[in-house]
Amino acid sequence: METTATIITNPDFSKMISPFWQILIVCLVIALNTQCKRTGCNSVKDIDGNIYHTTLIGKQWWMTENLKTTRYNDGSNLPCIKDQNIWLRLDSSAYCYYLNNESYAATFGIMYNWFAVNSGKLCPYGWRVPTDEDWKHLEGFVDTKYGIGDTVWLKFGLRGYDAGQRLKSTTGWRPGINGTDNYGFNALPGGERLSRFYAGGSSGFWWTGTQASQSSAFYRSLIYSFELVARDTHPKRMGFSVRCIKYP
Repeated sequence: METTATIITNPDFSKMISPFWQILIVCLVIALNTQCKRTGCNSVKDIDGNIYHTTLIGKQWWMTENLKTTRYNDGSNLPCIKDQNIWLRLDSSAYCYYLNNESYAATFGIMYNWFAVNSGKLCPYGWRVPTDEDWKHLEGFVDTKYGIGDTVWLKFGLRGYDAGQRLKSTTGWRPGINGTDNYGFNALPGGERLSRFYAGGSSGFWWTGTQASQSSAFYRSLIYSFELVARDTHPKRMGFSVRCIKYP
């Protein structure tokens, strides 16, 4: 008995898939594309090979993790200073790990003094440390009460309404006001360093690239018990976390 086989060439798959599955596939493609536009499917790598996810907040691309490079983006060395007395007297670039424990870098990143920030070589190429104005723009975009350009963002100390809560990670903080992390910023409480290490697990501190005086610079802070964001200045010798930013 002779059998024949029918070969189908260049089939029209749209006719082979039910309308339900066609709609589902289209929805999945749209959802993936939207997610990529917001969270940055193309990650960024620093000079040490650390890979960071990104998120689009308004017109700003932000890393969703604190920086943890141990070198400048041109490959030159950045000193790691453990000794407390040396750290206190520094007027040049340096970094450290919280409590001088390298294991904290995986979660909190690395702490830098402002001299390292001011080098202009800390972030990967194409990225930079955000200015005081960049942070104001971020705060106004995420806050549900005070928008971009509101005079509340010019103030010092705790300001805004709920911007801090909406930037905090939903986990990793001392019990207080829970973060909702509405934009994937994933802010964590990496603490600070000057005369000692302090506030790890309860507060996060981030440098801006904006100088306030010969000896101080602007920073931002989120605190476990507040929904607001603090803006102030501190000595350039402080050890704070760093986020990097770029514009599309």
